[in-house]
Amino acid sequence: MKAKGKSWLYRNGLSIFFISIFLITLIAQALSGWKEHNSELEDFGSSELSFQTYLCSGHFISATFENFESEFLQMALYVMLTISLRQIGSAESKNLDKKEEVDREPVASRDAPWPVKKGGWILRVYSHSLSIVFGFLFFISWGLHLYGSWQEHNIEQVLKGKPTDSLPAYLGQANFWFETFQNWQSEFLSVASIVILTIFLRQKGSPESKPVDAPDLETGK
Repeated sequence: MKAKGKSWLYRNGLSIFFISIFLITLIAQALSGWKEHNSELEDFGSSELSFQTYLCSGHFISATFENFESEFLQMALYVMLTISLRQIGSAESKNLDKKEEVDREPVASRDAPWPVKKGGWILRVYSHSLSIVFGFLFFISWGLHLYGSWQEHNIEQVLKGKPTDSLPAYLGQANFWFETFQNWQSEFLSVASIVILTIFLRQKGSPESKPVDAPDLETGK
């Protein structure tokens, strides 16, 4: 439903802000990574890459999707686990004792999304579409991280005068999994932090916080 009297910018401010800083920081990452990678190539006596070539390199692909992967994993797990798991006192948890609005069965209405009106298997898929898409994005990002990391590893092997590795062989090495787990653990820590800290701490005006005067052991927003 459109908010009357509110501008498009006001109604979409949160997504505009985060998409904008995402693009700014992605460009900054690409430029700084390009400079760093060319510096590394120079140390080995190899020729520098153009910026366009760098964007297709294993160095850029691995670094980018390594981070995407952990974010999508975090969100997929968070969406699914908050269905059934609870944390007393947390603003991020559903009520411990009763069902909430998100638990009710969908009812077709004039303003309902078209999959709800359609019903059947389309509705069943739509009912789980958020976790499905996050899961799909995670696996795509994981695959691209693996590919980019493998390409970057083999370039380093060539520069060092060592033999390259096949993809299955590289998958069994520690380097890829070190990159993977160092990102995953940081995402799990960030989720645990907001789940636990919202029990005791408040931020007035934020939907991610309980009301300032709410008791510590009151669960949910």
